[in-house]
Amino acid sequence: MPWDLAFAPDGRIFVTERPGRIRVLANGQLRVQPWASLDVAAAGEAGLMGIALSPGFEADRQLFVVGTFLDSGRILNRVIRFTEENGSGVNPTVIVDGIPAAEFHAGDAIDFGPDGKLYVATGDAGDPGDARDLQSLAGKILRYNADGTIPADNPFPNSPVYAYGVRNVQGLAWHPESGRLIASEHGPSGFPNERFRRNNDELNVILPGKNYGWPDVAGDEEEDGSIRPIAVWNPGIAPAGLAIYNGPIAAWKNNIFVAALRGQQLRRVVIEPANETELGYRVVRNVALFKEDLGRLRAVVIGPDGHIYFTTSNWDGRGDPAPADDRVLRLVPR
Repeated sequence: MPWDLAFAPDGRIFVTERPGRIRVLANGQLRVQPWASLDVAAAGEAGLMGIALSPGFEADRQLFVVGTFLDSGRILNRVIRFTEENGSGVNPTVIVDGIPAAEFHAGDAIDFGPDGKLYVATGDAGDPGDARDLQSLAGKILRYNADGTIPADNPFPNSPVYAYGVRNVQGLAWHPESGRLIASEHGPSGFPNERFRRNNDELNVILPGKNYGWPDVAGDEEEDGSIRPIAVWNPGIAPAGLAIYNGPIAAWKNNIFVAALRGQQLRRVVIEPANETELGYRVVRNVALFKEDLGRLRAVVIGPDGHIYFTTSNWDGRGDPAPADDRVLRLVPR
């Protein structure tokens, strides 16, 4: 059950597995022994999730993950920092604690932005109202310094909240030219506390301090004061990881690639500048690749070779695994 991927400067690929293992792929081979393991609370959509390497990994050897843990009978998410020594992860240190978690809508993508800050995308943990509560860490995009402290230039004083009103963001990436943050978000699933709504998965441009509408609005629904998505998927595709192409193929320049779980596809979203809008972009093409060919897709990253790497998630209890699942796949553009 691979959840996320991250490339090291030496070409190794770090992979989080939801049951609690951090694995390493080197030269196309999966190392037998985990790089590190954590005793996570893996149930439903929770467990070991996002992964990010320090921007200074070559020097500091630091790696960050988000996982779900039991604490006095309740579950919560934590951001944990490891240090690499002799090819293994040691000294696990909690740098962010107390993020609301649940069996469903657990979040939690994590990545370093071009500003060197650590961004954490959290789910609403089954309590939609918390997404708009600025005192709660649920249903948010959070922004931290690498040591877990709060940056002085965050939009809300003394708060890690960078943006709010999201339901369950599982993919983060920054546009290579503008530096704008793009996020994929799961829409409602028909639960009573979601007013029995369904579908309305979103692709959002994330602006600091802004409200993204959940739970009052979803998809193309309008509300004064909330930011509308640049793309909506109906029926829903359950968008997971995303990456923005910065490789050598000109036709794919700045295209957004979104891995879809329920949709069982890799989505290619072509955007163009729209300077007359606050978000700065509009979608001009939105197409499915490999639809139902590979099953559920979870993580997607652009490798240092300019190729697209993505994973299946067919052993997650909702898929139909093939004998070789789960897999890390490489898409080589022509």
